[in-house]
Amino acid sequence: MRLRALLETDALGLRLLGGEDELDRTVRGVMTTDLRDPSRYLTGGELVLTGLAWRRDAEDSEPFVRILAGAGVAGLAAGEAELSAIPDDLVLACSRHRLPLFAVNESVAFATITEHVVRQVSGERAGDLAAVVDRHRRLMTSGPAGGGPEVVLDLLGSDLDLRAWVLSPTGRQIAGVGDPLPPALGAALAAEHLGATRTGRRGPHRAAVDGVTYSLFPIRNNGRGAAPAARDVRESVLSDWLLAVEADASDWPAARLDLLQGVTQLIAVERDRRDAARTVRRRLAQEVLELVQAGAAPAEIAARLRVAAPVLLPGLGSAPHWQVVVARVDWERDSGAEIESGPVAQSLLEEILVDPAVVGAESSDRIAVAHAGDEAIALVPLPPVTAEDAEGGLHADALLNVVRAPLSAGLADDGRLTLGVSAAVHSAEGLRGALEEARHARRVAAARPGRVCAAGHHELASHVLLLPFVPDDVRRAFTARLLDPLRDYDRRHRAELIPTLEAFLDCDGSWTRCATRLHLHVNTLRYRVGRIEQLTARDLSRLEDKLDFFLALRMS
Repeated sequence: MRLRALLETDALGLRLLGGEDELDRTVRGVMTTDLRDPSRYLTGGELVLTGLAWRRDAEDSEPFVRILAGAGVAGLAAGEAELSAIPDDLVLACSRHRLPLFAVNESVAFATITEHVVRQVSGERAGDLAAVVDRHRRLMTSGPAGGGPEVVLDLLGSDLDLRAWVLSPTGRQIAGVGDPLPPALGAALAAEHLGATRTGRRGPHRAAVDGVTYSLFPIRNNGRGAAPAARDVRESVLSDWLLAVEADASDWPAARLDLLQGVTQLIAVERDRRDAARTVRRRLAQEVLELVQAGAAPAEIAARLRVAAPVLLPGLGSAPHWQVVVARVDWERDSGAEIESGPVAQSLLEEILVDPAVVGAESSDRIAVAHAGDEAIALVPLPPVTAEDAEGGLHADALLNVVRAPLSAGLADDGRLTLGVSAAVHSAEGLRGALEEARHARRVAAARPGRVCAAGHHELASHVLLLPFVPDDVRRAFTARLLDPLRDYDRRHRAELIPTLEAFLDCDGSWTRCATRLHLHVNTLRYRVGRIEQLTARDLSRLEDKLDFFLALRMS
């Protein structure tokens, strides 16, 4: 199809801002992105849709447009929802590079334009995918009861004779037709996909498992409802779905590859819709977490839990038990890139907490995960247990058994996932203790070797279990005696002794690792630690003093 055909479709809400002489360009596909540099995902001929989240100031427009023009895209369509009007600097940059620029009315969803372009392009190439698009459009208007991605996969099988599955980043089957994919096979395919993605190779990736060849296509969540665009592949590699096709796509003609890329775009639209449903659960978890961390009264927390329980456990007559799971993803920072790990851990924990043998995207509907800083914190409801089932609930090692291989491939040689699980608690009064328990368990896991580690509440020492229940007056006196001199010094000199102490203990007293984390010279770190010891009359080379500081920081 030609670019000018888009202007003739009133339902798309496009307005031409420049490039009238280039409207005869051929559109071969569509891509939605807010990456500052999307070049590795472009093959040429795309209509690029953007919400302008990549633009921080006027100087950003020129390099962005230059990248698109260099990749040979057909045109750029910018949404008006973010800034209400398309910036002049973007209009001028597109004019300099002779790139047609359209404005998208804020009332029009990018999914509408995507479906229209894919439908038109597919009709010109072949009739098979057009049927898929039409069926998918009806699915989107009829809601989840329409069948979900299975409709698309069913037509892939009937029209193109291809067996295909949609998999989560851990290899769990989201959608498929026929017999479910064995969990071990899904995990193996996910590991191949994540490993190839981390090397920077463009999909589809080829994988051979048990003598069968599969082609793995990434399904990237870049729609308007998605999280902010990733600046680094590590921010998305552990959250993107993939399409696994039982075929070798290495010798496919370009037309068939384009058809499969169109299918991944349709599934991405469906994922965007489903991800929106997580918003309520995440908000409930965030509200409960904030109350717990703020030391709110148990009655206030219990009232919030009563709101959450019907959402997470519909139809349950009595209040459930709860477990808290804390996860953290850490990346080495030798590249200098600042990676926001909290949302990565949040998305990943939502997936880890689903039984890998359960098929479907809605199986995570009872998982509520919030994130605070670099931590993801899950509030997991459990049905009431009997005395015989007291050891039920989540177990740390079991959570990672199936997903360890794919996650290790995605983390490669510069990432770590650590996870801690609390015991079950029966009321709001126990949530504060459960949160501390899960956090301490995660620190136990972090002290172990390996890329993917977990620890449970049964592995904690008795003093850790008792920490949350120390009376407030004892807590205040103990922490004041150790930490107030440091806080006073920090207030007067802006010396950051408290953050230095926290980092030093978190790095197990390693001068090199702590200096690297704080971006300090080792001598500067030694000076700060010496000042801490001088102000408190303690010796951070002694285990007893380290333990006292550790407890004071945890109780403060």
